[in-house]
Parts: sequence; structure tokens; C-alpha cells
Amino acid sequence: MSKTKLAAESLTTMTEMIFPNDTNTLGNLMGGNLMRMMDVVGAICAQKHSNRIVVTASVDNVSFKESIPLGSVVTLQAKVTRAFSSSMEVVIDVWAENIPAQERVSTNKAFFTFVAVDQSGRPIDVPQLITETEEEKALYDGALRRRQLRLVLAGRMNPSEAVELRSLFEV
Repeated sequence: MSKTKLAAESLTTMTEMIFPNDTNTLGNLMGGNLMRMMDVVGAICAQKHSNRIVVTASVDNVSFKESIPLGSVVTLQAKVTRAFSSSMEVVIDVWAENIPAQERVSTNKAFFTFVAVDQSGRPIDVPQLITETEEEKALYDGALRRRQLRLVLAGRMNPSEAVELRSLFEV
């Protein structure tokens, strides 16, 4: 397996149309259905990077900025932002489109963490990430801070060990 991979190699796009069975009583996509779609596109993206089976380890704050009405075409785009030893942070952007009206709106963005596992379900190393664009570099630089915040919030890291977060708390 390659020791490194380009961020662009993990780019994954998924498109779905919203049907009545996807919606709530107001005729909008149910949040859980959107999260399922995000989990699927994120997992495919992480598998592309790692060439391994992956499991979802965490989901950062998912806020629902815009409702997604029945009949919309939803496009989800995922890309690995950073690879650690066995985990990968994936950013997922979501847009809803009303094709007849030629309207497209950004509805959601979230960071998911996936862990590559072997056939027994044990974590396994993944290739390191190579960034090329300014956006990829910015996402990569922020990923360690987001990871440390996740670990602190989960009680898996002592806040005093979160070196990347210190600047946020210094007065």
C-alpha cells in the first residue's frame, strides 16, 4: 500500500433525489436521512483513501442551515482533510438544487472521522495525506485542532495535553 495519497484522490460525489418517503410532515428531507447519506459518502471517501474497510468514529456538529424540500436534488461531496495513524477526518459539503428553478443552495457542512480496520475490526494504518490546493492545506492545518477538541470532548484527552487548543483559551 502506498505510504501517501493526494487529497484529490479521495474526492467522492453522491447525488440523490428527495422522494416522499425521505421527508417529514412538512415535506422536507428528514435530518436522519441526510445524516445517513453523509455517512455513506464519507465512508466511501475514507475507503478510497485507505483502501480498507472503515467505520464511523465521530460526527462533528451537523447544523441544518437550510431545509431540503421534496423533489430537490441533493449533492454531497466528501474529501479526506487529514490522515492520522488509522483515522481520517473527512469534510462533507451538501447542496440542494431545484433544477427547474435553476437554484442551488449550500445546506450543510460537517466533519466526520472514520477509522480504517482490518478483517477482525482492529485499527490499521492508513496512508498520509498530501495536500495541493490552498483550501486543502487550510483544512489539513485545522484538522489537528478539530481532532484534539473531539478527543477532549469525548474524555479521551486531558485538556492540558491539547497543545493545538491552548491558543483558544489564552487570555
